[in-house]
Amino acid sequence: MPHSPDLATLCEANGTRFVLALFVDLRGKPCAKLVPVEAVDELATDGVGFAGYAVGAIGQEPKDPDLVVVPDPASFTPVPFIKEGLALVHCDPHVEGRPWPFAPRNILKAILAQTTDAGFEPWVGAEVEYFLLKRRSDGSLVTADAEDTADQPCYDVRGLTRMYDHLAGVSTAINQLGWGNYANDHEDGNGQFEQNFTYADALTTADRVVTLRYLLSMMAADRGMVCTFMPKPFSDRTGSGLHLHLSLTSGGVPVFPGDDAEGADDPHGLGLSPTAYSFVAGLLEHAGALQATIAPTVNSYKRTGATTTASGASWAPRKPTYGGNDRTHYVRVPDDQRVELRGGDGSANPYLAIASALGAGLDGVKRSLDPGPVGATASHLPDLPRTLLHAVDLLDADPVMAGVLDAAVPENGPVAPGSVSTYFAGLKRDEFFAWHSTVTPWEVDTYLTAF
Repeated sequence: MPHSPDLATLCEANGTRFVLALFVDLRGKPCAKLVPVEAVDELATDGVGFAGYAVGAIGQEPKDPDLVVVPDPASFTPVPFIKEGLALVHCDPHVEGRPWPFAPRNILKAILAQTTDAGFEPWVGAEVEYFLLKRRSDGSLVTADAEDTADQPCYDVRGLTRMYDHLAGVSTAINQLGWGNYANDHEDGNGQFEQNFTYADALTTADRVVTLRYLLSMMAADRGMVCTFMPKPFSDRTGSGLHLHLSLTSGGVPVFPGDDAEGADDPHGLGLSPTAYSFVAGLLEHAGALQATIAPTVNSYKRTGATTTASGASWAPRKPTYGGNDRTHYVRVPDDQRVELRGGDGSANPYLAIASALGAGLDGVKRSLDPGPVGATASHLPDLPRTLLHAVDLLDADPVMAGVLDAAVPENGPVAPGSVSTYFAGLKRDEFFAWHSTVTPWEVDTYLTAF
């Protein structure tokens, strides 16, 4: 294999003056230090240190040793359209010289190693949906485009054109990075958009989702807007998803297409191979627990629980079903090359979401599961969880999905087996009960004079 350039060479070639050494915590919060190019050799050799507890949800206490993040030069991304001379590089957190098992990127890398051991290479595409908003003087949020008021604004060419400067700026940035932006559209909610880029290997796509969220947030702010990936910022509008398109190859050969020979056995009629059907079955089998990582906030369940919106549809699945080119299912099969997991939303940490999806699908392959009839919910599978608390309880009860979160925990090390999944579940329960203990306007409206 050709030797990849080191950080110093990449900085020199791109006119970089500062590098953001970037990583995310378990909630997906992007964290970084700004490193001048004069110190980039030290960054590459020794990494850069953080007080882990101050980072947030990364499994540390104030007494713990530094979290040292080590850059991955393959992820080097110049972003001069944000600031001239600026670049970022995704990093892998370490503690005392060992990969830190609470770090999401390390978790995904551990699952990818298991995928390789199983004989597969995973490929992922991601659909990043978001809203563009503005704040009124009283702090309330409104659609950034005041004229975007139609009941069915999806694909409206006028709404798309009014946001041309923002969308074209982001598209140009994506293409400068070589990601292959192929479409930009107005989504189903007022103020909601999506910008697509071509699929890649699983780690690259996860890195790109994090990078794109950063780019969208900064470029929107430059135009006086707030970009949000919140799953359901408005009760009457469609929520924002993070749909994942998943496929596998083996030795570079696609394994999802079925045998198209005349008379080939295809029990479900979607043109998939037995491996692909088992992968789908794994996603369905673990769907309830999977929601805890791909829909990981209280607000997520306002999206999957929605029955309708101003446009007439919620576009969010409520049951663990699968089907062909049909967007009402949890798993959509648009063709024989890939499957689309539609349960995730904009609050999902892309590293955990992809790792969990792969873990669920590969368990189905390992056990040769069958997804059952197209469009039907298997009798032993309940509807998707109604709340974050229900999803976390299902995660606790699912050793496969909990095992994904613990995938980077070493057999012999300072972190006990099960620590990451237990920690993550605790974070999410605390989040649920913090929301539950807050008195909301709905409660005041419903109960103030009811008794």
